[in-house]
Amino acid sequence: MRLGLFVPQGWRLDLVGIDPEQHWQVMHEVAAHADRGEVWESVWVYDHFHTVPRPTDEATHEAWALMAALAATTQRVRLGQMCTCVAYRNPAYLAKVAATVDVISGGRLEMGIGAGWYEKEWRAYGYGFPDAPARLRHLKEALPVLQSLWTTGRSGTFDGEFVQVDDAICAPRPLQGTSRPGSPRNGIPTWVAGGGEKVTLKLVAQYADYANFDGTRATFEHKSEVLRGHCERLGRDFDDITRTADYNVVIGRDAAEVEERLAAFKARLIAGGIWEERAERETESLRRQPVTGTPEQVLEYLTGMGEVGLRYAILYFPEAAFDRSGIELFERHVAPELARLR
Repeated sequence: MRLGLFVPQGWRLDLVGIDPEQHWQVMHEVAAHADRGEVWESVWVYDHFHTVPRPTDEATHEAWALMAALAATTQRVRLGQMCTCVAYRNPAYLAKVAATVDVISGGRLEMGIGAGWYEKEWRAYGYGFPDAPARLRHLKEALPVLQSLWTTGRSGTFDGEFVQVDDAICAPRPLQGTSRPGSPRNGIPTWVAGGGEKVTLKLVAQYADYANFDGTRATFEHKSEVLRGHCERLGRDFDDITRTADYNVVIGRDAAEVEERLAAFKARLIAGGIWEERAERETESLRRQPVTGTPEQVLEYLTGMGEVGLRYAILYFPEAAFDRSGIELFERHVAPELARLR
């Protein structure tokens, strides 16, 4: 099983209490840790502007600025966003940004993209908030524009409901697909995130190299079969698409250490401006996540997911900015066994 690691960036109140002057250093240190070893194939950020579970004045660092910074300061790991909201940037502009990051990184970019969901954020930045079918139509229009610009260097002319481009040029093109190996379909490997069965998974079958949807076993198996059906109808080889999922990880040597990490998580939420009752609900939700537990429990769950087709897991450790012992515990006791599932 391939593994990616989320870098703390503030969105999930995971930089609370750290001086803003130190934020970049802290984020970079987590990415550098992943870059030095062999466990993590990639590092990831979220594409959000406001914190969750509610907007606060705590920092949320912008995804594509971080992509450029990480591209320039790492050497090995691949770089992704989970996931870029299609409406936040014109797709021709986004293609140009992504191509530039790919060049800076030496051909290490992954493009995660989806329809978006965080209503308060959308409205705060002037994007309105169209209904879900409209957001998905926007995604459907953007994907071929990205594909064309990365693989041919030109967009052609497109006059859609949401996307209008008139022979936009992407020069330089990404290194991937030109001077470096990349996606035969897209140049830059493209992840379409979401599990909508009628539209999103059909877009995955049409355009994506990677699918990213719910990582609970029953849902994962169901979404996989829906995706298989779309692939069969479109003439796409189902096995060409790597199925992935994201997981929140709270790992401890024993149950007591797991509870210590959960208590620290709750305390950070409260310090970041979340009222105690809501912080308790969020903590309880994290306690019930499938990848919360001892190394043996975490390994058992992820091994089971590998048996049903999960090939790439992207992991978020809530305490990563403050304490890497959980990451290191996972690296020592879980990752070596998962490597056998490749």
